[in-house]
Amino acid sequence: MPQVSAGARIFALIMVATAAASLAVVSAHAQSVRPEVVASGLQNPWAVAFLPEGRFLVTERPGRMRVVEAGGQVGPPLANVPAVVARGQGGLLDVVTDSDFARNRTVYFCYSEAAASGPGNSTAMARAQLSADRTRLEDVKVIFVQKPKFDSHAHFGCRIAETKDGKLMLSLGDRYHRMADAQTLDNHHGKTVRVNKDGTVPADNPFAGKAGALPEIWSIGHRNSQGATVAPDGTYWTIEHGPQGGDEINRPQPGKNYGWPVITYGEQYGGGPIGDGIQAKNGLEQPVHYWVPSIAPSGMAFLTSDRYGEAMKGNLFVGSLKFGYLDRIELERPFGGKVVRESKLLAERGERIRDVRQGPDGLLYVLTDAANGQLLRLQPR
Repeated sequence: MPQVSAGARIFALIMVATAAASLAVVSAHAQSVRPEVVASGLQNPWAVAFLPEGRFLVTERPGRMRVVEAGGQVGPPLANVPAVVARGQGGLLDVVTDSDFARNRTVYFCYSEAAASGPGNSTAMARAQLSADRTRLEDVKVIFVQKPKFDSHAHFGCRIAETKDGKLMLSLGDRYHRMADAQTLDNHHGKTVRVNKDGTVPADNPFAGKAGALPEIWSIGHRNSQGATVAPDGTYWTIEHGPQGGDEINRPQPGKNYGWPVITYGEQYGGGPIGDGIQAKNGLEQPVHYWVPSIAPSGMAFLTSDRYGEAMKGNLFVGSLKFGYLDRIELERPFGGKVVRESKLLAERGERIRDVRQGPDGLLYVLTDAANGQLLRLQPR
């Protein structure tokens, strides 16, 4: 079991401090976008998806889904949205449109769902069609429910990504008090899962048919992932909140174990080691990148367009809730997993960034998490 020595940890802290200083310098020269308000008056918006004719579909954590017109007018709440557990980190969370939305008008969304009886709750994912007049959801069907239900207001995870093979990936939190569950296969806590669009289990899932394992599981050892996307090369990427330090970028692979809570670059809130206080162990995957201190990441997107110039094309963008900026992450070229530089965008606004997506127009859009939240379009300077 590899241990990290005190000297190595001091060196790591020095490197983090050096990187932070470097980041501050980069940030001063990195304002390559100009925010433009598309819509205001959104109550703690959590996710944005894109509809035809320049419209948007936005979720609000208290339990409402709305259509925002191309001109910025915010529509009334859609009818037939399921009831949500809107407390703590729970509520109506992610939403994505089907890759064939123009034909089938299908959307997928996830939310915190109450138990049929008793105090428990967990993350659920549903499928529905947006009505032709954009006033309601139709044929709503729950296609996945995280097991078991547990009474907690934290760590729901809940980001959806459709991969190029037409499967749905869903990130699931460890429910905070059940972090040890992230290392076992008899539950969905601290996992990413993979299902077909009707909720059935793909035959090639890594644990399908394995005794004692839930067949939807794709990868294990995660804490609380609030960002997920598919990279230009088709790989699935996630970000997850660490405890006090140790937020991570991962590329979850089938059957792999990403370590939480056995290994982490974070520590207990208020200080002190988690478990054995180690950062590496044989058989457990290392993150692509991690942050110390935590930035509280939420929402992530790769930029595949050239709307901001060649330098930004292929960059990864991650929202920071804690520090209120959009993190621009430059990766090695040709496209790879090594982070070569970070810079801060929108830092002067100081707003919690909950979601970031690339729109059909090739521009980046972000949601600010506030009682009077906004949808912003980032124009090139």
